[in-house]
Amino acid sequence: MSDAHRAPARARMTASERREQLISVARSLFAEKGFEGTAVEEIATRASVSKPVVYEHFGGKEGIYAVIVDREVQALTSTLIGSLAMRGHPKMLVERTSLALLDYIEAREDGFRILIRDSPMAQATGTFSSLIGDVATQVEYLLEDQFQAHGLEARTAPIYAQMLVGMIMLTGQYWLDARSPAKEQVAAHLVNLAWNGLRGLEKTPSLSS
Repeated sequence: MSDAHRAPARARMTASERREQLISVARSLFAEKGFEGTAVEEIATRASVSKPVVYEHFGGKEGIYAVIVDREVQALTSTLIGSLAMRGHPKMLVERTSLALLDYIEAREDGFRILIRDSPMAQATGTFSSLIGDVATQVEYLLEDQFQAHGLEARTAPIYAQMLVGMIMLTGQYWLDARSPAKEQVAAHLVNLAWNGLRGLEKTPSLSS
């Protein structure tokens, strides 16, 4: 075959480009099959490289998983904290937080699927429950202000923050698969339950039994 008809040689990836390719491939596999269900060999095959290339860049499956989880935690935390940064009516706070989470799920479905699975590593940012805790901490001080303004005990704000954020996050987990009703309707229903419930809080609640 003459030089004129020879297929052009494929450009070799730089180390940085290869690393990002492996992360992208592994991200899809972890979202689809979970950590335990994904093998290094499968990551390598789908990326069209040998297994040693994966080990060279990440040291193994755990290494690439940790990078992916860290990126997703940062993306989701930044999104949610950004929605809490703007002061305003507490009802608007719940609305912005609900929509921010649903926006994240819509834009980064694979990432959220990875976050809601149990992490195989004992890392502080690697589990869904610890992520809820991180965001709830940001909500606490806003609830404390409202509790004090309404004569409620500010010391109970942390547990209410956990309940509020947990409700939004777990609803997002359900919506990830259902995708119905529309995102804005889901947010409106979340606000309806959270706001109407918070507005009618008793100062010293007790069980009827």
